[in-house]
Amino acid sequence: MMKIFASRTSTPLFKFNLRSFTKLAQESEAAAVRSENDEEFLPQMPPFAYTPPPYDGPSAAEILEKRQRHLSPCMSYFYKNPLYLVDGKMQYLFDESGRRYLDAFGGIATVSCGHCHPEVVEAIFNQTKRLQHTTALYLNRASAEFADALASKSPGDLNVVFFTNSGTEANELALMIARLYTGFHDIISLRNGYHGNAAATMSATGQRSFKYNVVQTGIHHALNPEPYRGIFGSDGPKYAEDVEEIITYGTCGHIAGFIAEAIQGVGGIYELAPGYLPAVYSSVRKAGGICIADEVQSGFARTGSHFWGFEAQGVVPDIITMAKGIGNGLPLGAVVTTSEIAKVLTSHGYLNTFGGNPVSTAGGLAVLKVIENEKLQQNALTIGTYLKNQLLALKEKHEIIGDVRGRGFLLGMELVTDPELKTPATLETLHVMEQMKDMGVLVGKGGLNGNIFRISPPLCFTREDADFLVATMDYIMSKM
Repeated sequence: MMKIFASRTSTPLFKFNLRSFTKLAQESEAAAVRSENDEEFLPQMPPFAYTPPPYDGPSAAEILEKRQRHLSPCMSYFYKNPLYLVDGKMQYLFDESGRRYLDAFGGIATVSCGHCHPEVVEAIFNQTKRLQHTTALYLNRASAEFADALASKSPGDLNVVFFTNSGTEANELALMIARLYTGFHDIISLRNGYHGNAAATMSATGQRSFKYNVVQTGIHHALNPEPYRGIFGSDGPKYAEDVEEIITYGTCGHIAGFIAEAIQGVGGIYELAPGYLPAVYSSVRKAGGICIADEVQSGFARTGSHFWGFEAQGVVPDIITMAKGIGNGLPLGAVVTTSEIAKVLTSHGYLNTFGGNPVSTAGGLAVLKVIENEKLQQNALTIGTYLKNQLLALKEKHEIIGDVRGRGFLLGMELVTDPELKTPATLETLHVMEQMKDMGVLVGKGGLNGNIFRISPPLCFTREDADFLVATMDYIMSKM
């Protein structure tokens, strides 16, 4: 059997149980840690030249107690023993004991440059020292320069930027703009898509898990054009016929617009079938609607092959919405559209108190520079492709892996108990995820049944990180 060595960290040793995986042996700098089977070694986390300063704040138990007492009761923890993370550097996170974790989730596809990237931190710090906030009613160098940079990264005539504080807010604004500009109300979105948790965005979201029993109007959900479970496989134009039928039978023949993610993030990293968006955009525009690309998760070079996810389908939308990777964790979002469409808001005016905040936009501009200067898009393509190929090889070894999909650093792995029936392996996914955390790897999960791993690490992820992630998955699945 191939021998894979254990992680070298500075944390104490814990006994490792092959059956429960509830405690992972951590090692000092001395020697590799063996499992209970002397012929096997645990996967080794790559070395990393950073040690966080000692943590001297309240304990995880104290923080948990305060959170349970004062914060939203609907907040989940992901793990049986909630993680308390107090430090981060590039693709790694550290808990209160100083233990290191490989972050393969990126704060839900949010950390683009890496945790606490020095150039982003410096830009935020310098702006904060000078001026934290005024108002969009005054001139703001940071927001103006960042808007100019975003316009230069956007295709066609998309050159007007509205800054927001989140992806939900960006999508909410985009849907309102579409309705105002066209004079129609109907919006078409996709089943299984996710666009936010406000009024219009919750309506556009196509998953019961993120909907409350409130009035939702003017939204039609089309067939999800995903190759793994979809009825038409990879035939994108065939799925697009459903949009045409919705327009014909479900509306007056005119619509406000269409909104979709190029790769559904929360839904489980489903990449739209090839040829889908060109066909749909044609139908939508014939019906007088405008096309909205939700790039909250797939934008900012995350897919590697392109800067924006929709570019892989060879289309140009009328509106792009973005957040998450735009600010590397800052509360920042944006809507980018044409000057013609943007004018629709001038009839009454539109003001966002914090949209375009100088600290957030200074950080956003630094993020864009780091992505370009450090060639992180190329890294996402090269290492992301390598990682996907390694996961595909793992799929051939473990029957529980039903599908591996996505591109760049927006990858999904779906677990199933029956490869023919594609029965969701929900409990098994939770088990593997828990053990991965115990072995030092953090991933996300998604999909309607919670059986899909979401792998969306910082764009600085390395080949060694990819190897460690895959080796950890392989080790755990081999023990199931």
